Amino acid sequence: MDETANAWRRESPGNAGWPRSARPGAANKYFMVSADCHANEPNDFLAKRIDPKLAHRLPRVEVDEKGERWQITEGYRPSRIRFKRPLEGEDGLRNASGATPEERLRDMEADGVDAEIIFPNKGLSIWATPAPEFAMACCRCWNDWAWETFGPYNDRMSPMACLATGDLEGSIAEVQRAAKLGFRGLTLPSKPIFSPHDARQPNYNLPMFDPLWAAIQDTGLPMTFHVSTGRDPRAAKGNGGAVINYVSHSLAPTIEPLANLCASGVFERFPKLRFATIEAGIGWVAWALAAMDEAYKKHHMWVQPKLGGLPSDYFRTHGMASFQEDEPGLRDAQAHDLAGNFMWANDYPHHEGTWPHSAAAIERTMGFLTDGERAQILGLNAARFFGFEVPEGMA
Repeated sequence: MDETANAWRRESPGNAGWPRSARPGAANKYFMVSADCHANEPNDFLAKRIDPKLAHRLPRVEVDEKGERWQITEGYRPSRIRFKRPLEGEDGLRNASGATPEERLRDMEADGVDAEIIFPNKGLSIWATPAPEFAMACCRCWNDWAWETFGPYNDRMSPMACLATGDLEGSIAEVQRAAKLGFRGLTLPSKPIFSPHDARQPNYNLPMFDPLWAAIQDTGLPMTFHVSTGRDPRAAKGNGGAVINYVSHSLAPTIEPLANLCASGVFERFPKLRFATIEAGIGWVAWALAAMDEAYKKHHMWVQPKLGGLPSDYFRTHGMASFQEDEPGLRDAQAHDLAGNFMWANDYPHHEGTWPHSAAAIERTMGFLTDGERAQILGLNAARFFGFEVPEGMA
């Protein structure tokens, strides 16, 4: 079943006529940076580092009076643990890969990736709590583990330092600590407080976050917003729930921080800030920019503050977005002059990604781009955004 279900991943029209190649080992290979990969943390990375007073709040398994086992995480609804047949073949490989830097380097070479940006995997649960100080304590644990593990490899494998922005004071201190350690960037939750929408809670359009933006701007580090970090993405169950949750409750909410920043004057006050949406795809970006501009112009009687440009101008100057496989978005890159704002990623080792068949996915979706556009999107944009050195001759 696994090999049949994944056969499409290997399909490719080839790369005839391309001046360069995405194939690993090619003499004329593009410089490729995966702007979104994931760690494979040990199960105890939080328990070994958290303040013992907070240990009882960590994600855990509980058994009810009927003997049923439940996964408990503060911000998620409890989920019953059912026995499932272990995944086989490629699907099983994706679940198990990336546990050590050495293993990652091997898999990077085999997929043609020269450098990668690393986000939490099990650690995505660090934001799944409405308690910002607890979330910040978990973020510090992940940052400690990530730097201990990947810091020596930071020229090629760069973890993002996690912030729980509901804890403003704690986040500012962690920004400064991360910069001193040598992190290349920061990752913030899509909403400061993990919960359903509530206008009474703070959000990134409000001036209360100006001290955080000032601290980030002072470091020069870019900030990222990864999918599934603002609220529980598992809002549907059964009857297509896996698809519904992915599209509607994981990817789509990542528009929110983009709109918050671009519509509120943040970039006029902090002109050196840079941000990226991560793993949410790019096919929606041109529409979102047009929708923000339409709202700004047509709702002028209500919009505050008045901006020096259109909301879309701030994304074009300050924003980026990553994707795995998104041909409609790549066509928008040409049609709407966004090739300089998009970053490819293989999402290693997740099922949503293109590893270990990234070259085939690139050939399926990027044949109509120019060589320069492919070079930008496959690696040069991410190298500029995250500060990787591009080898001579590969620019």
